[in-house]
Amino acid sequence: MDKKQNFKEALEAHAAMIFKIATAYTHSRDDRNDLIQEIHTQLWRSLDSFKGQSALSTWVYRVAMNVSLYHVKVTRRKAFTVPLNDHLHDRSDELSDQEDPWFVLKNQLDQLNLLDKALMILYLEDKSYEEIAAIMGITTSNVGTRLNRIRERIRQRIQKNQ
Repeated sequence: MDKKQNFKEALEAHAAMIFKIATAYTHSRDDRNDLIQEIHTQLWRSLDSFKGQSALSTWVYRVAMNVSLYHVKVTRRKAFTVPLNDHLHDRSDELSDQEDPWFVLKNQLDQLNLLDKALMILYLEDKSYEEIAAIMGITTSNVGTRLNRIRERIRQRIQKNQ
């Protein structure tokens, strides 16, 4: 098989994972689609660097997370240029959103720093501590410690807001 075919199959196999990561780091459909395109571009550019030392899914995850983290940093720098209309919304649905557990979780994830958010996303994707450690480049014990601290902070914030 050639490089294009391998790349196409890798994208198809990991499309849902890439979509979830992009969704977690963006707030609009257009931004999400742009980020997915950036991830695909970086995966293509980096394909030759995949050595097979880890699972393909681990490598794709790592590239997607790195591109997403960079995207968030760039977006934050440009935050002052975003039109106000992008942030206006109908507040009539706000109460029902606040009762939705997925809305609460997304809200809590958005309050985390970038690395903690990445850890929680991987955890919520049911990745093992070993897989998370490989993707994030930290030790397995550090994964456990950080996840416990993050979960406790989230728990305290939710209890405080109730």
